Amino acid sequence: MESVKKPYHMQIGPEGFLPPSVSTLGVIGASPGQGLVLGRRVPMEEAIEEVAHRLLQAKNPTIFPGPLVLWAWNEQAKREAKAVKALAEAVPAKLIPMADYRPKYPKIFPEREINPNHPNLTIWHNKIDVCMFVGVHCHQSNIALKIIRGGTSCFTIALCTFSGDDEAHLTIRDLTAEKIWQIVEAVTRLKSFS
Repeated sequence: MESVKKPYHMQIGPEGFLPPSVSTLGVIGASPGQGLVLGRRVPMEEAIEEVAHRLLQAKNPTIFPGPLVLWAWNEQAKREAKAVKALAEAVPAKLIPMADYRPKYPKIFPEREINPNHPNLTIWHNKIDVCMFVGVHCHQSNIALKIIRGGTSCFTIALCTFSGDDEAHLTIRDLTAEKIWQIVEAVTRLKSFS
């Protein structure tokens, strides 16, 4: 008799010093029009609602904007930066820029920056329970999100310009400024019900 393997359901950490890549555990990235919530594919609208809900339920929601929205290198980046600022104001959420990926040695200042090589220090120092990466290059977000998932209990959200980041607890792919504004609208609507 063949055993049926249950789909992996991502844990809200800490998952351990070296958590396995979720793709090795059977998590399949979202297709266009979908997002991922705890390793499960959901319609994009559901993912957007869940982002708004998680940000509003957090004690200390924090947005980490990266170079793809911080540096005004094209019109899309400028539109996304305005939408991210509006989202931070709507929640309200703290903004900690991730403008530079170079390791900060010998000392980092976790109260004002995140070091992609040691993001757990910033999460712990600021007591962040929900964080959102937006405009962070894939190679940096992937490893930083895995470190956060492995060593903290912080719920991670990644808004991705491309295919999404399966190492985040919740990810939205094919990011545009319009999708960020949809999150702002969802936050505003949910706040009006409470």
